[in-house]
Amino acid sequence: MTTGSALALAGVLVIVALTLVVGAIGLRVSRTTSDFYVASRTVGPGVNAAAISGEYLSAASFLGVAGLILVRGIDMVWYPVGWTAGYLLLLLFVAAPLRRSRAYTLPDFAEFRLESSAARGVSSALVVMIAVLYLIPQFRGAGLTLHLVTGAPSWLGSALVAVVVLLGVAAGGMRSITLGQAVQYWVKLAALLTPLVFLLISAHGGSTRVWHRIDDTAWLEPLSGDHALYLTYSLIVATFLGTMGLPHVVVRFYTNRDGAAARRTTVNVLALLSLFYLLPPAYGVLGRRLLGGSADPDSALLSLPDRAFGGMGADLLTAVLASGAFAAFLSTSSGLVLSLTGVLSQDVVSRGSHRLGPVASFRVAAVGGALVTLVLTWLTANLAVAHAVELAFAVSASTFAPLLILGIWWRGLTSVGAIAGLVVGGLASGVAVVAAMAGYAPTGLSGAVLAQPASLTVPLTFLVMVGVSLVTPRSLPPHVVRTMVRLHMPESVAVDRSGFRTRVPED
Repeated sequence: MTTGSALALAGVLVIVALTLVVGAIGLRVSRTTSDFYVASRTVGPGVNAAAISGEYLSAASFLGVAGLILVRGIDMVWYPVGWTAGYLLLLLFVAAPLRRSRAYTLPDFAEFRLESSAARGVSSALVVMIAVLYLIPQFRGAGLTLHLVTGAPSWLGSALVAVVVLLGVAAGGMRSITLGQAVQYWVKLAALLTPLVFLLISAHGGSTRVWHRIDDTAWLEPLSGDHALYLTYSLIVATFLGTMGLPHVVVRFYTNRDGAAARRTTVNVLALLSLFYLLPPAYGVLGRRLLGGSADPDSALLSLPDRAFGGMGADLLTAVLASGAFAAFLSTSSGLVLSLTGVLSQDVVSRGSHRLGPVASFRVAAVGGALVTLVLTWLTANLAVAHAVELAFAVSASTFAPLLILGIWWRGLTSVGAIAGLVVGGLASGVAVVAAMAGYAPTGLSGAVLAQPASLTVPLTFLVMVGVSLVTPRSLPPHVVRTMVRLHMPESVAVDRSGFRTRVPED
């Protein structure tokens, strides 16, 4: 093993050890069902914001954004803009009411708002679909990173992340992973910032390496490719609305003490994400100057130090980047496995085996969800990291975003309308997922629609939910008025069965 490989492997193992230590702490303090699912709703806004940011900044953020900007050009800056702005919509429309629902998962919210077990079932299936689709690029990115920096087989990195995440989630659930994700945010920020400083010095005369001038008009000029206008607006729709429906993001807001804390958490998240997303575009521009446009977008960032410097300095900086990348894989995978586990344990394992208690069901579901996703990762080797994340956002925007917005702000949403919209939106966006996994990529407008379906599927879901609700008023939930009051009133106020407001203690 070379010196560079040894340094990179050491950095990866440090991050893995940190994750396992925090998981062991979680095992000591997690005892109740509420501990495992929502950390007993005791996480403060500061820690929660760092944990959400650490969880949200995935392989696509750490590796993918820089690579996409390097290869495709300035249009790709919409990715970090959209992923950050999505939290603004979450702050305005969803954060506080969702916390007041006191649900554990998105299916819990669907059943609470619509008073329908069928709506819960459809929501559970969609959570599994989105979580698996988002987990696949985390596992694949880990395998790619470990292979590039150490030469190990790609499957080994995927398996390493799956096992470490599984141990952390199964040990203590939400309590176990929260502190780890908060720390991992700052690890990722430092891991990007440190090499960037040296690369900027090198680009401005601090190195003998050749840095080329960017004179590619197509790269510099926005909306210059085929169907660029449609692709850009569809990406904006998916990233702006998809954030609020991601199961591993939404579950975090259930850990806040109250609705006010949920809003403060979201404001802090906006600040932390804005700080982080200043860095990947800089890597994309520097990579274009050093590597040109022919690099692999998934691995370009990791190759920059070697191309800029060479020698021991490059090995150290690559090891820093590799450790940050693994922090991204572990933190995001932890949140995804947790959200997947919450749904599987409640709606599959617990109902299939009444002998298992809530904690045992949670751990069985964690094992099953992580291992099945790991196998799917190995079977879908042709699915690019960044594109898989794009599709997860598109599915989320086409299903849960309309459900949350209409369910929270429109009392006329019926159970039949919501289910119809979820099914139509899930099927319409799911076509793009199946096409991507099968490697089907047609040219022309049809190819653009399959690559970015949100501009069509999101309005379709809203129209179906509203239209079907208007023609099925008899399926309106019987306690919808009480439910809407609970979603929009302070936590100290609740509604009893007769409809009168009464003060109750917070759970």
